[in-house]
Amino acid sequence: MTFRNQLENGAEALAAQEESPDDGLVLIGLGANLPSAFGEPPDTLGAALRRLDEEGVKTVRRSRFWHSRPVPVSDQPWFVNAVAAVATDLQAEALLVLLHRIEAEFGRVRSVVNAPRLIDLDLLAYGRRVEAGGPPILPHPRMAERAFVLRPLADIAPNWRHPATGRDLAALIAQLPRDQQAEPMDSDG
Repeated sequence: MTFRNQLENGAEALAAQEESPDDGLVLIGLGANLPSAFGEPPDTLGAALRRLDEEGVKTVRRSRFWHSRPVPVSDQPWFVNAVAAVATDLQAEALLVLLHRIEAEFGRVRSVVNAPRLIDLDLLAYGRRVEAGGPPILPHPRMAERAFVLRPLADIAPNWRHPATGRDLAALIAQLPRDQQAEPMDSDG
């Protein structure tokens, strides 16, 4: 099913559901699988959150760090991933520009799809906003297919529902492919 079909099919189901406080969150996915000038991937992700804070994007909740197999499966190093809920006055478009600017500041060079990376910052969701014609595309078009997004998201927003489809987080996690592995690295959040 295409993202556009999900938007159309999910709209009615979502309208019939009660809104959860988790549904209104602005969500950012963080990932890295190479060391950077800031240190190992967990250090880089922490530095990225501090840099966002300097720009007025305040972390409200942060998942544990998760160690996850690359998608698609490859021989590159496993990733460290997290999801953060943030408070910001920026509109979604400006927030995406800021995320890309911070990636560039941290040394990310976009080369080939699914390449190893020093840092990856993704705008996953902006409340219940649904936008297929972006940028940004909201919610992130592949987030519902990624253990490295959904499992950390469950740490901070267990009642979250996909804005386009209305499916709850537990159902999305249950349908993940078995080859996607993500395990928590620490207990802080």
